[in-house]
Amino acid sequence: MSGFLFSDEVQESPTNKMADTYWDILVVDDEEDIHQVTKLVLSGFKFENKALRFHHAYSAQEAKVILAAEQNISVGLIDVVMESNHAGLDLVRYIRNELANFDIRLVLRTGQPGEAPEESVIRDYDINDYKNKTELTAVKLKTLLYSALRAHRDIQTIEKHKMGLERIIDASSNFLKCSNIQDFASTILSHVSAVMGLSDSEIYCAAAVNHQANEPTKFKLLAASGAGVEPSHVTLPENVQNLFIETHNKKASLKTRNEYIGYFPSREGSETMLYVSKDSDLQSMDFQLLEFFANNIALAYDNLKLRETVKDSQKELSYILGEAVEKRSKETGSHVKRVAHYSMLLAQLYGLSNYQAEIIKLASPLHDIGKISIPDQILNKPGKLTDEEWIIMQTHAQQGFEILKNSTNEILQCGALIAHQHHEKWDGSGYPNGLKAEQIDIVGRITALADVFDALGSERCYKPAWPLDKVIELVNKEKGKQFEPKLVDLFLKNLEQFIEIRDRYPD
Repeated sequence: MSGFLFSDEVQESPTNKMADTYWDILVVDDEEDIHQVTKLVLSGFKFENKALRFHHAYSAQEAKVILAAEQNISVGLIDVVMESNHAGLDLVRYIRNELANFDIRLVLRTGQPGEAPEESVIRDYDINDYKNKTELTAVKLKTLLYSALRAHRDIQTIEKHKMGLERIIDASSNFLKCSNIQDFASTILSHVSAVMGLSDSEIYCAAAVNHQANEPTKFKLLAASGAGVEPSHVTLPENVQNLFIETHNKKASLKTRNEYIGYFPSREGSETMLYVSKDSDLQSMDFQLLEFFANNIALAYDNLKLRETVKDSQKELSYILGEAVEKRSKETGSHVKRVAHYSMLLAQLYGLSNYQAEIIKLASPLHDIGKISIPDQILNKPGKLTDEEWIIMQTHAQQGFEILKNSTNEILQCGALIAHQHHEKWDGSGYPNGLKAEQIDIVGRITALADVFDALGSERCYKPAWPLDKVIELVNKEKGKQFEPKLVDLFLKNLEQFIEIRDRYPD
């Protein structure tokens, strides 16, 4: 058969030099001559600088074994008639239906066209070409392979783009969940390699921000591979520093053979830069994916900075309102800062999420907001309150709740709950509603302990500051009465951290 298969064609000399990467070709035929001649004619064949690597099967069953082991076969040259008259057709159906492999390009070859009419085969089977062996000259076989490999390459490119875009969408959704710059930087590092479809060891990346009007060396490094979150400039290779500076000066993204430096300015004047390098050459698709990804990083960073600005404003407003109440009652403004930090620490020790702990920190300064409704002669009375005055003083918990309860802001909603419940007691003897144990929300239980610890240790118009040992004695005494036992245990076990907060914010 080889005498006519490639008649009138000049055969190319085979080469033993193997490339580093290959196009995997599966030849399925029960005739040894077909395998040998196919391999001989295509021995010097290259497409996009990649040589061919052949896999040989002499029956449909052998082909199934190879297909199960090799996941990257690009083209299958399949004989129709082998162990049965329709073995090749059955193999095609197996590849498409059972393996669900729609990437491999399948070319049927037959020396007996009458056994499988071309029109019905093309109509009924998901193949990419159908050839009689007698018409496959060397040139035509190569032409066929060029066409099949281009189609396979394009399918792979589309699939890689699809996967890359899915990874970018996944990364972008995670950016939106970041609550601070540290989380954001960690997310960048963890997703760059995923977007590229590579392991962390195969790439190096760094992200930086600057202001367009700043000196180019004033960029802030958000993240760098192997350097942790918010690393210093000294951890950054000199060539990367220089590329960030060049990118800033040119106000445009830069590309080299194996490096990408994305540049994305914002309308507010800031700029975000992403550097990625790869051990091997970056492909055009890599640049496109990195451009999309880096643009999303820039947008996410701008949104995060805006959220941080809003959060800082909310925190400042909480402190201002809390301090205004404290000043009216002639108490120190540092009280609300200490209570905020005590509450956050207690929340973290209790096992609440960092997000929940942050909300409690921002809301707890509002615990006494209801005192604005208490008359001065009662609020600032130096002596003990009468029973009637004490009843009026107790109304500040309900008044604080009424002031904040209609807000849709998450921080103010938490503040309403804290204002309402921070005088409730674990044993049910507190006010205003006599709630008991876990009927009291955890934010109220936490702020109750934080507030009492700080109030006892601070000077008030009606008492001097207590010494620490006396404060600890009372907290211990009120375990299971005023305070939740678990919170008291956590407080005492970590007392040094609370004292450090107290000393950081003195009156």
